Amino acid sequence: FFAQFLKIFSGDNGIDVSRIIVSGGMPSSHSSFVSCMSTMIGLKYGFSSDLFAIATVVSLIIMYDASGVRQAVGKQANQLIEDWQKKKEIKQEKLKELMGHTPKQVFFGALLGIIIGLIF
Repeated sequence: FFAQFLKIFSGDNGIDVSRIIVSGGMPSSHSSFVSCMSTMIGLKYGFSSDLFAIATVVSLIIMYDASGVRQAVGKQANQLIEDWQKKKEIKQEKLKELMGHTPKQVFFGALLGIIIGLIF
């Protein structure tokens, strides 16, 4: 929730309350959630436990997906729309590339999750 709340203040246009319900943006709430989960599991069961190892691998997969695959989907969809518009006029808005995250957004989301996990 805290990661989503911070998105209100991280847009290009200043404070925007509607950003609390969108995917993408700074920081990554996906990364924040899974890194917090992994940190809390590590603190409770030990950082050398099998459970922590599993949580960490799942977290890395989710963060990879959030930064790479989902952002690439948005960019490719917009490129397809631009290419199509060159051949035939259509009334279609660009898709949001905020579907995914930049590596920087994933990093800061993960850092936020670790900090919250350590606090609570």
